[in-house]
Formats: sequence, structure tokens, C-alpha cells
Amino acid sequence: MQDLTTGPVTRHLLKTTSFMLVTMVFQTLYFLIDLYWVGRLGTQAVAAVSIAGNLSFIVLALTQMLGVGTTTVVSHAMGRKDHTQANLLFNQSQVLALVTGVLFLMLGLAARQPYSVAMSADANTAALAGDYLLWFIPAMALQFALVAMSSALRAVGNFKPGMIVSTATVFINMILAPILIFGWGTGRAFGVAGAAMSSLIAIAIGVVWLTTYFFARNSFLRFAVADWKPRLDLWKQMLAIGLPAGFEFAIMAAYMIIVYSITRPFGAAAQAGFGIGMRVVQAGFMPVIALGFSVAPVAGQNFGARQAQRVKDTFRDAAFMAAGVMFLFAIACHIAPAALIGIFSSDHGAIAVGEEYLRIVSWNYVASGLIFVASSMFQAMGNTIPSLVTSGVRFAIVAIPSVLMSRMQGFQLHWIWYLSVGAVLVQLTLSMLLLRREFSRRLRFETVIV
Repeated sequence: MQDLTTGPVTRHLLKTTSFMLVTMVFQTLYFLIDLYWVGRLGTQAVAAVSIAGNLSFIVLALTQMLGVGTTTVVSHAMGRKDHTQANLLFNQSQVLALVTGVLFLMLGLAARQPYSVAMSADANTAALAGDYLLWFIPAMALQFALVAMSSALRAVGNFKPGMIVSTATVFINMILAPILIFGWGTGRAFGVAGAAMSSLIAIAIGVVWLTTYFFARNSFLRFAVADWKPRLDLWKQMLAIGLPAGFEFAIMAAYMIIVYSITRPFGAAAQAGFGIGMRVVQAGFMPVIALGFSVAPVAGQNFGARQAQRVKDTFRDAAFMAAGVMFLFAIACHIAPAALIGIFSSDHGAIAVGEEYLRIVSWNYVASGLIFVASSMFQAMGNTIPSLVTSGVRFAIVAIPSVLMSRMQGFQLHWIWYLSVGAVLVQLTLSMLLLRREFSRRLRFETVIV
């Protein structure tokens, strides 16, 4: 356990972000490694994995509901120095993770084929997407347990176990991916399905490994069978905070589905180019995502300890860090977008689409970084509704006009990218206004906060 309510805020952010950055980078490598090896199977294979990977946004939405709620309530308990309540909340989050993970597994497998057919540009791409999802859906189902455990550890300021486990599992995935995809050394090549198999095996090892941490005698948070009886009041408390944050990612998943539907007439190359571009953006955003995951426990513990100025200082320092990192990433996407896409595909059509996508959307990187930090601050203060509102506004600005424009003669994909840039700027303005309001309302600790 690490007390984040004393000492320099900047130091806490840098230390926790460094741990989280390693974790997030290696988690992102899951997708990039699969995409790299699958790219050697052809454009349709890349499109299939990209389409299948869109379901990860739905998982991200669901696990975000769980993870944000867990981090917030446990960090508040830690700020109050209430160890018993923190441990109870930790155990309840694990039960909730088990329930949601099993439900996702059943529903995901049932929807696997219809989803693949609906989103793919041709029958072969749909078949490949279905093969990939058969193994990737169970891998994503295991993420619920992994997120619940990691979120609780972040809440108490312990980032090291998650970093070690994530790093090790990615190395396992790196080794297994080419073996299972191409049959190196075994003579049994599974193709795109092999990419998902390697992820499933690696994540399963990670879940078992991280679980052992909570059985150690010196662990601050421990599994307690007596705390496993479902407490609906605590589930409601966690989900009340997590649901709006989860809906943010659900909105993102809806956006991805709309874009992929619009790109169908442009063929598999366009879908592959957009899919690769999205993965490059995800990779580039890892420092800010890591920073956001660090902001929530740092600000959350100080919020629980009723230290208003330290909460504000956390946002100020994190905002400067996010803006600086995203500015550098934007420059890279302006200078060499084709080179970044070319790492994963040699198809000229895919590279052209991905290059144009990166060059245009890079104009909103700094704004997106600040939005992500603001979202983490809303989480830390236990009110994620403002983030949901701003994400909903952004979605409405992009989704509805995109569908209408796609029916116009002469429609081009870059119309959507430009529209997205404008929507992000609107979201940033709204986020800053709402965050200022939350500071004035929720940091007045002389009154009771509900």
C-alpha cells in the first residue's frame, strides 16, 4: 500500500505513471503483435482481425464500468484509512467481475458469427473474423478478472504486480503468436485463429499469476471467502460510478461499428487501413492512458482525505504532462504516417487510407489527452456523469452526420476524419467547463458530499 495523500503530487504521478505505462504498453502489444504477424497472411486477414478487435471496445466499456468503480471506492476508503472497508470492496469487485465475465462469454460466443458477417466486406473476411473470435472472446472474458484485481491494486498505490504480470504475459504472447499462426516448429498452422489462441493462453497465465498475489500474507488486499456473499448495495455503489465511464467506451464501440459499416463499400483494404490506423493511435495514446490510470488513485486518495488543493494540483500537473506527450505524437503522425502504417501492411490501398487517417486525426491528439485527464478527475471525485455527457455530445456530432454523408454522391472517408477533429474540440471545451463546475461543487469539504 502507498499513501498518496502526502509528498509531492508530481512525484506520485511520475512514479505511478511509469509503472502503468509499462503495463499499458505491453497490453497494447497484444494487438500490435497479432496485427504484425497476421499482416503476413494478407489484407483480408488484417481486416478480419481489425473487425474482431472492435469487440475489445465493448469489453473495454464493460471492464471500465468495473475498474473505474473499483478504483474510486477503494481509493476513497484508503484516503479515509479504512482498511477493512477497502478489503471488503476489493472482494466484492471480484465477485462482480466473475458474474460479468461469464455473461460476456456466453453472449459473445452466441453473437460471434452474426457480427462477423454483418461487419465484413466479403465472405472470406467474415470467416476469418469468426475463426479469430472463437478464441479471442474467451480471452476477453478473462480480462474482467484481470481488470478487477489490477484496479484494486492501483487504488492502494501498488502498481508493481500488475506491471510484472502484464510484461511477462506479453512475452509469452510474442513467443506463441508466430508458432501458432504459422506452425513454426510444430507443423500445425492455425492462421488468424492462432493469433487469438496465443492471447488466450497468455491472459489465462496472467490471471492465475496475479491471483496468487492476493493469497500472500503480506498482501494489503486479500481474498476473504466471508466477503464473497454478493452485496448488492456495494455493487450499486461501484456501478453508479463505473456505468457512466463504461458508457463512454460503449459510445466509442458504437462509433467504430458505424465507421466499419460505412467503410464496407470501400473494400477490405480500406477496412484494414482504418483498423491499423486505430491501433497506431491506441499505441500512441498509451502514455496518456497510463497517466489517466495514475490520476484516478492519486486524486481519489486525496479526495477521500479531503485535501482539495492536492486534487487540483493533480489535474494541473497531469494536464501539462498529457499535452506535452500528445504534441510529440502528433508531430510523428504528421511526419511519417505512411511508415507507421507500413509496419503492419504492404497493401498500397490500406497504407493510403491509414496515412490519411493519421495525418488528419493527429490534429486532435492534444485535446484528446486533456479530455482523458479530465475524465480521470471525474472518476477520482466519484462523479462520472460529466464524462458521459461530453462523450455523448461528441458521438452525436460525428455519428449522425457521418451516416447521412455516407449516402451522398462522391462521399470520401476523410470527411469523417475532419468531422471527428471538430467534435473533439467541442468535447474539450465542454469537459473543461464541467470540470471547473465539479471542482467548485465537490471540493467544498465543509459540506457533506453525496
